[in-house]
Amino acid sequence: MNKIYKSLALGVACFISGAFVSRVADDKVTVAVLQDAQKLMGLHFSDAKLDSTLSEIADFKESYEAIRKVPLPNEVAPALVFNPIPVGYQFEQQKIPFEVARPAKVKLPKNRDELAFYSVPQLAELVRKQQITSEELTKFFLARLKKYGPTLECVTTLTEELALQQARQADQEIKAGKYKGMLHGIPFGVKDLLATRKYKTTWGATPYKDQLIDKDATVVQRLQDAGGVLVAKTTLGALAMGDVWYGGKTRSPWDITQGSSGSSAGSAAAVAAGLLPYAIGTETLGSIVSPSTACGTTGLRPTFGRVSRDGAMALSWSMDKIGPIARSAEDCAIVFNAIYGPDGKDQSVYDAPFNYNPNIDVKKLRVGYLKNDFGGEYGFKKNDEATLETLRKAGVELVPLELPELPASALTLTISVEGAAAFDELTRSGRDSLLVAQHKNAWPNYFRAARFVPAVEYLQAQRVRTLLVQKMQEKLKDVDVYISPSFASSNLVVTNLTGHPCVVLPNGFQENGMPTTITFMGKLFGEAELLSFARFYQGLTDHEEKHPNLNFGKKKKS
Repeated sequence: MNKIYKSLALGVACFISGAFVSRVADDKVTVAVLQDAQKLMGLHFSDAKLDSTLSEIADFKESYEAIRKVPLPNEVAPALVFNPIPVGYQFEQQKIPFEVARPAKVKLPKNRDELAFYSVPQLAELVRKQQITSEELTKFFLARLKKYGPTLECVTTLTEELALQQARQADQEIKAGKYKGMLHGIPFGVKDLLATRKYKTTWGATPYKDQLIDKDATVVQRLQDAGGVLVAKTTLGALAMGDVWYGGKTRSPWDITQGSSGSSAGSAAAVAAGLLPYAIGTETLGSIVSPSTACGTTGLRPTFGRVSRDGAMALSWSMDKIGPIARSAEDCAIVFNAIYGPDGKDQSVYDAPFNYNPNIDVKKLRVGYLKNDFGGEYGFKKNDEATLETLRKAGVELVPLELPELPASALTLTISVEGAAAFDELTRSGRDSLLVAQHKNAWPNYFRAARFVPAVEYLQAQRVRTLLVQKMQEKLKDVDVYISPSFASSNLVVTNLTGHPCVVLPNGFQENGMPTTITFMGKLFGEAELLSFARFYQGLTDHEEKHPNLNFGKKKKS
């Protein structure tokens, strides 16, 4: 118990030894130092009380030094695992086989460039019926990546040798009647924070641009087990923030003077430009939603605890999520079906079924919408209103809904604190100066500032987060799906903290020609209903079928 009491004092002075300022381990901590320290935390202990903590704090400093001598690579997770499941929640018990209808009468187009924007089922049917080989399809997408990738700055590594090997193997298996399903022989890309054997995993950041992690992330392995062909590692903003990486700035194919946003920048840009049929992204706080909006793609952010993060760069162990970016909701469902579920490595993953039914009667779904968020004035309100009206005309009743009233934005310190722990060595070694972005709101500064967050306040934030999880369950007890503007930061923050899934999908364009999206939210582990609902909406519109003109001309610099 003595250790527990010591942790209380840690809240007052943890930053002293944690800060990267020019202090050495044997600097003496005095009452005067602690007087200044407690001002940062809004504490008001008397001098006598502070004096009584001095010996304990000295012990803590020794503990810090001992802990820092233990090698802690990014892949080592804390012993604490975030639990998104509210009290009283129950999983579905039955698991239904996954089925998606095969498109009828798909033919190889005379203009091969049209393949760039075929759906996964369309490409799958061409490959299954051997109208085109996986090797031919792979070479087609590799050629597009080589042609347009440099302009969009969306690729860190082409995995060409591996891709051709996997494609030839797929052709042999399909020819022998060993067809594995719709992803068999289909090229794909992964965000370059997922480990790939024999190819660099750069995390988009200069300090790691030559990093080799000799393993395949679980997601990569599962897609390859499904017969997928890995053709590219796609860019991400350095250490999963924004669209600026060590090689440049990833561009939106709709306007290359504008960035693709991030951090799943390259995945969204490459899919939107028809350089990949689908790609894998990740999200901690908007990293699938935001680039999908900038690039006009459909993205799925699954429930926290759905997809293993083994082999993925950790930024926030309690908030990181992995999901597909593709052309349509159904494409996302096909990819998600291949990657979800426990792997025995990531202890946060739950064994819950994904019972996708593309023919669900969506009129029986209880659909909410964030009335207040749609009520204000914003740039693409007309597109969002048109989405709501389209659904109403299709017979969907929309019920007003509001989010819990808790200070969710204050809880985002979670990312800074966990990120600072994940990149502790980078900060203390000073190598954070190698990152391209060094402005006030860049990672180096966030990681340094996080050293001043007391452990007590971090844990208090997680306790408030528990309340948020429970209150969201209460809010959604009578709703299967709800709709939010993609720009609504309150919804983005709340649901990334609670772990709820979302599908972001295109719903029009701004006056400047850039795409807009709308966000459909699901209940925890409710990806099946969510994706079915998104598929229904996309069946009413053709927004996902619009594609950018790739006659870029000379690349303009922002």
